Amino acid sequence: MAAAAISGGHLVLSTPTSTRRPRSLPLRPPSARPIDASSASAARRGVAAAAVSSPAAVPSTGKDAKQLPKDFLHINDFDKDTIMKILNRAIEVKAMIKSGDRSFQPFKGKSMAMVFAKPSMRTRVSFETGFFLLGGHAVYLGPDDIQMGKREETRDVARVLSGYNDIIMARVFAHQDILDLAKYAPVPVINGLTDYNHPCQIMADALTMLEHVGRIENTKVVYVGDGNNIVHSWLLLAAVIPFHFVCACPKGFEPDAKTVEIARSGGSKIEITNDPKEAVKGADVVYTDVWASMGQKEEAEYRKKVFQGFMVDEALMEMAGPKAFLMHCLPAERGVEVTDGAIEAPNSIVFPQAENRMHAQNAIMLHVLGA
Repeated sequence: MAAAAISGGHLVLSTPTSTRRPRSLPLRPPSARPIDASSASAARRGVAAAAVSSPAAVPSTGKDAKQLPKDFLHINDFDKDTIMKILNRAIEVKAMIKSGDRSFQPFKGKSMAMVFAKPSMRTRVSFETGFFLLGGHAVYLGPDDIQMGKREETRDVARVLSGYNDIIMARVFAHQDILDLAKYAPVPVINGLTDYNHPCQIMADALTMLEHVGRIENTKVVYVGDGNNIVHSWLLLAAVIPFHFVCACPKGFEPDAKTVEIARSGGSKIEITNDPKEAVKGADVVYTDVWASMGQKEEAEYRKKVFQGFMVDEALMEMAGPKAFLMHCLPAERGVEVTDGAIEAPNSIVFPQAENRMHAQNAIMLHVLGA
C-alpha cells in the first residue's frame, strides 16, 4: 500500500519502504521530524523555557517571531511549514497504530498530567489512549481534583505538576488559565480547549480534510452555527494556511472581530454572513457544532429560537453540492443543529474526524516533546 505524506497542504502518496506497516514510513525518519534537534532539546522536560506562546489575538512580532514556542496553545503560534510537518507526522504515526505495530514507544517512561476543568469524553480518551499507545502514562485530574484558581493558584499548579510530569494538557474555561499554565510551567502545555479556542480539534479537522478532500489550501470551509471557539480556531488556521472560510451565524453571534482580522491578514478569504443557504454553495466542507456549549446550557432554549434556519440538514447539504463533506466536532444534538439523516449520510466524515483527535494530538505531543 502507499504511504501518505503532505506537501504544501496537499495529500501525496508515495511507495512505502517497508511491508510491515502498510502506508507508513520507517520509524522516526529524520525527514519526517517536525522540529530540528535544537528546538527539540529546548522543549524537553526540565529545561527552562523562555519561549512562551503569546495570545492568539496578538500575532508575534520582532524577535519574538523567531522563538519556537514550547507549548501548543494557538495554531497561529506556528508557521505553515511546522503545522504541515505535524500533520505529516500524524499520518505516519496513525498508519503505524492502525497496522498494529506497537514498537514505536517515544513516550516510554514519560507521564502527562491531564487537567479537566471542563469534562469531555473525546478529549480525555483520545489523549489518554494516544499517550498510552506511544508508551506513556497519563494522569487524569477532574474538576474536583484541583479546582485551579480557586483552591490553588494556577501558577502554583503549573510548577507542582511540572515537577511530576513531562507534559501538561489542560481543558479549561478561561483562556487566561491556559496562558498562565504555560507561563509558569517549565514543561510543555497543550491547550485541550478554552472558551476562546480549540486548536487540537482543528488540527484533527485539518488531518481529516487531507485524508478526504486531499488538501487544505484552496478549499472552501463553511461553518454554520455559533461563532464560538471552534470558529476562532478555524480562523487561526486560516491565518497560517490560506483557504476560503465562511461563518454563517445569526446576528449577534459572530466570532471575535480581532481574530477575523488575523485570519484575513494571512491571505485567506474570510466571510461572515447571516445566510447559511447562500454560504454553503460550492463548499468542500460544511461544519457545525452545538448551538449552546458547556457553560451556556441555560441559554439553550433561547438559542434554539434565534438559530432557527441554521440547522444542517439534508436539504442544506444538497445546496452545498455533491463534493461537500459534513463535519461536526461532537457531541451532536441530533435534531437541533444537525439532523440524523445528515450525520449518517455517506458524505458525513464525522466519525473519522473524531478518531483523528487522537492521531493529531499524538503528533502535537511528539512535536512539543521533541520525540
